[in-house]
Amino acid sequence: MSTPYPFTAVVGQTDLRLALLLNAVSPAVGGVLVRGEKGTAKSTAVRALSALLPQVDVVPGCRFSCAPGAPDPACPDGPHEPGPGAVRPARMVELPVGASEDRLVGALDIERALAEGVKAFEPGLLADAHRGILYVDEVNLLHDHLIDLLLDAAAMGASYVEREGVSVRHAARFLLVGTMNPEEGELRPQLLDRFGLTVEVAASREPAQRVEVVRRRLAYEDDPAGFATRWAGDEHEVRARVVAARALLPKVSLGDTALLQIAATCAGFEVDGMRADIVMARTATALAAWAGRTEVRKEDVRQAALLALPHRRRRNPFDAPGLDEDLLDRILDEFPDEEPDPDPDPDPDPEPGPEGPDGNGPDDSGPGDGGPDGGPGGTPPQESGPDAPASDAEAPQTPQGSEPQPSAQENGGAGPEQAPVRAAEPFRTKMLSVPGLGEGASGRRSRARTAHGRTTGAQRPRGHLTKLHLAATIQAAAPHQKARGRSGRGLVVRKDDLRQATREGREGNLVLFVVDASGSMAARQRMSAVKGAVLSLLLDAYQRRDKVGLITFRGAGAQLALPPTSSVDAAAARLEQLPTGGRTPLAAGLLTAHETLRIERLRDPSRRPLLVVVTDGRATSAGALGGDPRELSRRSARMLAAEGVASVVVDCESGPVRLGLAGVLAADLGGPAVSLDGLRADSLAGLVKNVRTAVTSQSSHTNRRAA
Repeated sequence: MSTPYPFTAVVGQTDLRLALLLNAVSPAVGGVLVRGEKGTAKSTAVRALSALLPQVDVVPGCRFSCAPGAPDPACPDGPHEPGPGAVRPARMVELPVGASEDRLVGALDIERALAEGVKAFEPGLLADAHRGILYVDEVNLLHDHLIDLLLDAAAMGASYVEREGVSVRHAARFLLVGTMNPEEGELRPQLLDRFGLTVEVAASREPAQRVEVVRRRLAYEDDPAGFATRWAGDEHEVRARVVAARALLPKVSLGDTALLQIAATCAGFEVDGMRADIVMARTATALAAWAGRTEVRKEDVRQAALLALPHRRRRNPFDAPGLDEDLLDRILDEFPDEEPDPDPDPDPDPEPGPEGPDGNGPDDSGPGDGGPDGGPGGTPPQESGPDAPASDAEAPQTPQGSEPQPSAQENGGAGPEQAPVRAAEPFRTKMLSVPGLGEGASGRRSRARTAHGRTTGAQRPRGHLTKLHLAATIQAAAPHQKARGRSGRGLVVRKDDLRQATREGREGNLVLFVVDASGSMAARQRMSAVKGAVLSLLLDAYQRRDKVGLITFRGAGAQLALPPTSSVDAAAARLEQLPTGGRTPLAAGLLTAHETLRIERLRDPSRRPLLVVVTDGRATSAGALGGDPRELSRRSARMLAAEGVASVVVDCESGPVRLGLAGVLAADLGGPAVSLDGLRADSLAGLVKNVRTAVTSQSSHTNRRAA
């Protein structure tokens, strides 16, 4: 809709609105990352913020939004002559997930640069967002190289474009806001750290709050202009408060006590690096200015910690973000303010009062309130009761002994089901890769043709030229110089001469885990080691930007416990709750993997799979298939191998007497077998080579049989 939803009409979401407004007061805070499930008004709140930012003065005709009083001396449109400026609203620029590098940073006209020596530069989204907001929806799905460019520009306040010796620099200072759904995958910790503040949002469970959300949203959709008019007074009030806080910000004093509180808090929570201390100091200063004060107090430092530290204290990707508020209070109590002020602080909540201007009832801003799409602010109360659904990432836990255990017959005749055991400590693994050269999504696992990486050749461009191969272009143009009437030193280059550089980098793969959860794996110490190994491989998949899936087999069949997803957290949660017991339907697990890969090949044909089978190789049940379990397993494995699926078997067999069945399975799959201990980085040196060798050998054997 052309009329944006009013910022002050968002129900609740106190932390989200406060974090956005603090960045509006002080863009040096470093932006906001909004984490939450779908339908929680993340995008609505962000898009509504731009209407509250003060208007900006710009040089007329400047594509880079230079300020008339202090134009950028390196502006590509400069130099600018002194004169009156033009006034326009602050922009909010959206960066699509599928944007190219040229669309983000801008692009040079390569043909003019070569033929005329002119820096003909077309600005990108970073230039459009200068002195405004750059909004990245689903930032966790953005390609890594775009995130690196984006965060570098945000940190330096400038964008640099380098193309074959031609460089352009322009100012790029903006408020960076990203939203993400953790169910779709996490950001890497080093990228999380580059966002100044983070806020968690979730759907409200209070009926009254949800009713108010729906009422306001329907009223807005029926008459956007009229709805916005009813909230115009509150919008003006908050906009004026932002302007006043910006003016007051340089006068705010950050005393030694506040600095000690900040340093002690960051040290107490063992936060890496110094960025957290700096962000907390800027946030606390902005909080004081927002409250209309010129000194930073303990409550400002506390609120700054709640916004700036939760995403920085994660030790590994599977740690839930959060902060121990009791520990925070104990740390801050060691450094009391020197002169406590008896007067209460102004309410930092920008909402006007208990009654909304549209007369639709209370607009409480406590925990659990909803936004226009059903979203809350703060931390909502947990849903309870018999009908409360379990989330995707957390399966319900059943304490051992609290439920009657299934009989041996129910588990395929191999004894009662065992309660889940905790995974052993994860360890670092060496890389497993798919052989050959792929063309999948950007990642860090297998070799692939990508837009970024080392140059391996040149070809004619199939569309817009993005990566010029200079030597190949000159070589193509050189034979035609006489026919084109070349008379000077310059090379006459035409569009047909341009050559696109072909590059090789790394792709992300689909890592599909097939885990044996049968009675033969039920020894508690053994299953703990198995889970630790799979968790280690999940950590590796997280770091290499893979999709993951999880299949388990036990009893009478196999189950797709987690369909292929980018959320490695969800896979780790399902693994943690994995029970064991029953017979071993190995063939059912392999056939379920075959069907899962077939469906994923239709959905995402460019993403190549890597099958990781975690088992001791036993096959004691055919399930509903009937027949000899071992023969069914071997036929299923050979079918996967015949389709070229790269596989690795993690051999979980233990004890002094070993049957070597996992090795037989690996041979049928055409991949290597590696022991649990062999998965460790210091013991896995030759595994990648073995994967390639085994697959090549299997392919040659298949070809010979076909001949």
